[in-house]
Amino acid sequence: MLAVTIANVQTDSIAAKKKIAAGDNLISVNGHEIADVLDYRFYLFEPRLTLCLQTAAGKKRTVRIRKSEDDDIGLEFETYLMDRQHTCRNNCIFCFIDQMPPGMRETLYFKDDDSRLSFLFGNYITLTNLSEHEIDRILKMHISPINISVHTTNPELRCRMMNNRFAGETLGLLKRFADAGIHMDCQLVLCPGWNDGEELQRSMRDLAALAPAVESVAVVPVGLTKYRDGLTPLRPFTAEEARAVVDAVESFGDEQLKAVGTRLIYPADEWYIKAGRPIPNEAFYEEMAQLENGVGMSALMRAQFTEAMEQCEATSAAGTDTVLVTGIAAEPLMREMVELAVQKYPAIRARVLAIRNDFFGDTITVAGLVTGSDLKTQLSGVVCERVLVPDVMLRHEQDRFLDDVTPEELEQTLGVRVQVVSADGASLLEALFE
Repeated sequence: MLAVTIANVQTDSIAAKKKIAAGDNLISVNGHEIADVLDYRFYLFEPRLTLCLQTAAGKKRTVRIRKSEDDDIGLEFETYLMDRQHTCRNNCIFCFIDQMPPGMRETLYFKDDDSRLSFLFGNYITLTNLSEHEIDRILKMHISPINISVHTTNPELRCRMMNNRFAGETLGLLKRFADAGIHMDCQLVLCPGWNDGEELQRSMRDLAALAPAVESVAVVPVGLTKYRDGLTPLRPFTAEEARAVVDAVESFGDEQLKAVGTRLIYPADEWYIKAGRPIPNEAFYEEMAQLENGVGMSALMRAQFTEAMEQCEATSAAGTDTVLVTGIAAEPLMREMVELAVQKYPAIRARVLAIRNDFFGDTITVAGLVTGSDLKTQLSGVVCERVLVPDVMLRHEQDRFLDDVTPEELEQTLGVRVQVVSADGASLLEALFE
């Protein structure tokens, strides 16, 4: 018998009025056993509920509830998932977590590969640790969309890249999900000499064959830190190789756009920066389905900034002397936008400073991996009244950088005001006027 323990019951909730208490165990809803949050949320949607519970004293009881479909009944559990988070069973040659320096907070070393987090929060999964029960549940509940790390559709190569002898077999789930109408967003993390070139062409063809169930594919370059001792030898892509990837993905996308009305497959912004190519405009990315993967983020920010400038009224008040920090990759775009704003609104006093990533190594150039310690070092001696920090540099709770430095600590060290700003074009322009 499966059961999950109730940690808290919200005051004045439906559950509280039914005298459900913390410490009770929830066994089933409408006869369906509850193992985790997906079961709970799926069966809780019904307007008429029959809850089977076991009290802390061991007594079973049945509670019947009538409610609106969208109403929550007020139960809280020890963890959001109501279960332990599923860990990754792979040992991928490019895993970023394996390249983390020692001594960081424990959560940064956790490798998740949990289908529930894919559905709820957009995390990517590899399909390699799905049980048949979980597969059946995805099909039964029509859980969709799912974000899937494919990397290659060559079964043998996938096994080698993920160091998992079952990694090739699980590619069959893509077809199984597609046949069931489950929507999928996929990613290919490319490693030079492994899954680029002809292997990339194969992967693009195979995934396109599963459209429209496969709704989008992001092609992303491998991220390599300086902490790779003992790991599979890998190197960054050269500028020439990056241009070849952009050409291949854009050419394939052009064919798809002509044939089925969508590009389907998109290069991450990093490819264009590495290749020295201009990033396409916003329309190229259609629905912006892969923003979280760094696909179209630059184009969207540029469009937001431009639109905000067109709607913004000029001011004669002198602005704060500001330094906007960013990663090496985003520096040209940020500089372009700030210079346009200063040119149109001379009262703005701002400049851009690109932060070199000494913490992870200079091959890491994205703003989201800039650390507080690098900001402390490289901003030391920089004269300004305020430092603008894009929120992508902070963890989800917005309270600290990856190395646990807080914005308050950075402010104290520098002796100037540190302001966190949302990484969208409109918010950035607004912040420049302050």
